[in-house]
Amino acid sequence: MIETLTFSTTGQALYEITSLVDRVLKRSGLHEGLATVFVRHTSASLCIQENADPSAKRDLEKWLKRLVKENDPIFTHTAEGPDDMPSHIKSVLTSTSLSIPFQNGSLLLGTWQGIYLWEHREHPQSRKIAVHLSC
Repeated sequence: MIETLTFSTTGQALYEITSLVDRVLKRSGLHEGLATVFVRHTSASLCIQENADPSAKRDLEKWLKRLVKENDPIFTHTAEGPDDMPSHIKSVLTSTSLSIPFQNGSLLLGTWQGIYLWEHREHPQSRKIAVHLSC
């Protein structure tokens, strides 16, 4: 079973989407298997990260922004602005898909783990996320 979610972002940030993926699983009626989550874009990514302390999220966002700076003179792919090439690099450095096992109808995430969409563009975007559930 595959369901595509549409998620709106407001700019560069980590957006927790755990509850959206969990709703897809609950609607499916499946009890045991594997959830594959895939972002259908080249300037956004996915990650599993701590969702208890907001400072972990903020620190990750600041670190990646410092690692891949905008307006680097080596970038030629800038048609959509100074965040164009940096957003593609950030996507390559992180992940565009995740695999999460589920059992008894629940995602087998750890106590402090959440699923995040990582938006790498500065301006609001509409992102498509495919969730594939298999048993």
